Amino acid sequence: MTEQSPKIELTKKDRLNVMWRSTFLQGSWNYERMQNGGWVYTLIPALKKLYTDEEDRKLALKRHLEFFNTHPYVAAPIVGVTLALEEERANGAPVDDVAIQGVKVGMMGPLAGVGDPVFWFTLRPMLGALGASLALSGNIVGPILFFVLWNAIRIAFLWYTQELGYRAGGEITEDLSGGLLQDITKGASILGMFVLAGLVQRWVNINFAPVISEVQLQPGAFIEWDKLAQGAKGIQEALLQYDAGLSLTSTNVTTLQQNLDSLIPGLAGLLLTFLCMWLLDRDVSPIVIIIGLFVVGVAGHAVGIF
Repeated sequence: MTEQSPKIELTKKDRLNVMWRSTFLQGSWNYERMQNGGWVYTLIPALKKLYTDEEDRKLALKRHLEFFNTHPYVAAPIVGVTLALEEERANGAPVDDVAIQGVKVGMMGPLAGVGDPVFWFTLRPMLGALGASLALSGNIVGPILFFVLWNAIRIAFLWYTQELGYRAGGEITEDLSGGLLQDITKGASILGMFVLAGLVQRWVNINFAPVISEVQLQPGAFIEWDKLAQGAKGIQEALLQYDAGLSLTSTNVTTLQQNLDSLIPGLAGLLLTFLCMWLLDRDVSPIVIIIGLFVVGVAGHAVGIF
């Protein structure tokens, strides 16, 4: 009867070491795989303990050099789940590279959409306003309070959500055969697509400059600037006329972009996103796509297309 090798477990000290390293997630960045360097740096203490064989350790490092990108703070629960999956794998559970990468990809998209509104757009402005109000009154406590509160909340969030992901990851690995992992990944991917759609509409903008038509307006349909009074009274009259629907100029110019927006606003940006996804699906390097977009944008602006 063969003896089973003792189970390898990540202690609280190991997980704390990983958490502190996760604060440097964005210390290494590239435009092809984003935060993958910082991600691997975060996991190194755990991978060293879990995989004593040098070849296994190399393979573990290599599989985590794939694309990774999310908000630096909400990466913590993904770190926790990944630690649990790697721990189970090191102890013989049937957890393959696809399962580990699938969980990472499925979680990083939806969580990225949560991190910005919570931390950058809500929590930090609130704490900054509190500190600034004290600083404006000459109180040195203002900037100190902001620094202490921000870092206390940030570190607490990193640790407790990493632990939450670590415990949840263990439950995921218990039901790999039942499809729980696939259900979680699928649900996270669906949520990620909704977040992506909102980001596309907000951040991907194309403005086609070609003019489709120029129509000369009749008197009374536009603001006659030479007939306005001088000074503040004239400005007031102009604002009132503009608010009543009068045009700022005597010519109504319709551009290609205005026609497209009247059909489906944001259509060009959506099509450009689909094009980039299609190119990525055919193994075109993200660097090539970025350079191509830059060249096309500059050339299009030079000839008057954009």
